[in-house]
Amino acid sequence: MNDCRTRCAWVTDDPIYIHYHDNEWGVPIYDDRLLFEFLILEGAQAGLNWLTILKRRENYRLAFDNFNAEKIANYDENKYNELLVNSGIIRNRLKIQSTITNAQSYLTVLREFRSFSDYIWQFVDGKPIHNNWKSHAQVPTNTVLSDAMSKNLKKRGFKFVGSTICYAYMQAVGMINDHLTDCYRYKEVRR
Repeated sequence: MNDCRTRCAWVTDDPIYIHYHDNEWGVPIYDDRLLFEFLILEGAQAGLNWLTILKRRENYRLAFDNFNAEKIANYDENKYNELLVNSGIIRNRLKIQSTITNAQSYLTVLREFRSFSDYIWQFVDGKPIHNNWKSHAQVPTNTVLSDAMSKNLKKRGFKFVGSTICYAYMQAVGMINDHLTDCYRYKEVRR
């Protein structure tokens, strides 16, 4: 059956990308573990395309104990070396180390705030921002809000959280609805 729905311009015909766009991208997430997962995956994506990470997502879940921050924060050198040779993930030393560092920083945030969700959603006052972009060219790669999030995360010890990564993260976890106005998901996500 031919699917003729209008989607955002960045979506390719890859079924993984279509599924991600249609079911996840821009949908508000408040679950701490899933928010942490997306933060790690967005960092892993730096310098690559998102589809590369989506295709490895299940491998990441397996390799990183389903993004259990308490386990990741305690990874030792043996586990780190095991990750370095895991062909199912991006084998970048800095990105693997940043996952461990970010798990430690994440746990510190949990001690300070009631939840990671409460902490991260404060950057948009707890509710999604719905933009009204008509073309992909209008969508920014970073904003004052992503700058503030990036600065705060870095101050707390997080790595691979530059402003562009933070903006992509905000889009992914539904803090910002950047579906184009002619995309069939725009109104659904807005509801």
